[in-house]
Amino acid sequence: AMDTGKDTMLNKELSITFNTLADRGDDSVSCVIPFSRAGNLILIKAKADSTEGNFILDTGSPCLVLNLTYFRDYPHMQLAEEDGGMAGTNARVLRTTVTQLSFDAITHYRVDANLVNLGNIENNKGVKILGLLGMQLFKQFEMIIDYDKSLIYLHRISKKEAATYRHTMLEDTAAYRVVPIEIINDRVLARTEIAGKKLRLMIDFAAESNVLDSRLPDKVFDNLAITRRVLLNGIGNKKVEALYGDLSNMKLGNQEIGTLPVLITNLEKTCLSYESCIDGILGFDFLSLHKIGFNFVNRKMYIWK
Repeated sequence: AMDTGKDTMLNKELSITFNTLADRGDDSVSCVIPFSRAGNLILIKAKADSTEGNFILDTGSPCLVLNLTYFRDYPHMQLAEEDGGMAGTNARVLRTTVTQLSFDAITHYRVDANLVNLGNIENNKGVKILGLLGMQLFKQFEMIIDYDKSLIYLHRISKKEAATYRHTMLEDTAAYRVVPIEIINDRVLARTEIAGKKLRLMIDFAAESNVLDSRLPDKVFDNLAITRRVLLNGIGNKKVEALYGDLSNMKLGNQEIGTLPVLITNLEKTCLSYESCIDGILGFDFLSLHKIGFNFVNRKMYIWK
């Protein structure tokens, strides 16, 4: 006779294993997501548990960030650490968990999130913002962004296709350039060079401008034509003065880039770890010039010519 007790236990174990694998998102999935814009910010419709609305694509933020205004009833704990990305703050961070986060065909389960008041962004853009979609949500993905068509092509790369997967848009290898990227502490970095000085720039879709650290050597700024002075909104209500200008002679990978508009300001608070600081940020002014793609699994950036 069959031992049905053992069978039931085995089925339970298999079911638990299957559900755990499903939750880890090891399967491949593709979708095309339309996006809208608030100024230079990319807005994606997403749903956190039962709350649905606009989220900002923010590769400068390592994790999911939720707007405290709409998620204040969530159980949370307080962490003594700073949040990165758009919601940059020196305050203690409130940490919570979302049972399910979904956008189009993509679903993430049990997602840790920071709770931050994003009212300043909402007021500035005049649009309701539920949160920021940070880098941890896309680490398994290939992402191609077409600004002209306002579409994001997403593909979750399964383990078995990690070495081989490539979107059909990438078949014509003469149509784009490949630049290596690094991912450090869930931020995306590209190595660049200006006037022989090697720089590390963070790629941040939620940065509305390109930024360079004002503490870089003078020989870098010999390549800058200053056009105006601007006031930036700093942390809280502090205003920070910055210079705005056109930068020439920059190389990305081994490719020359044309003239780029940049903000010059002090980036001393942008160290990603004790050993790793960034020299600047590549934001909308650079990213929107081309159709642009990323394979975050194989650490490559694709820039269409």
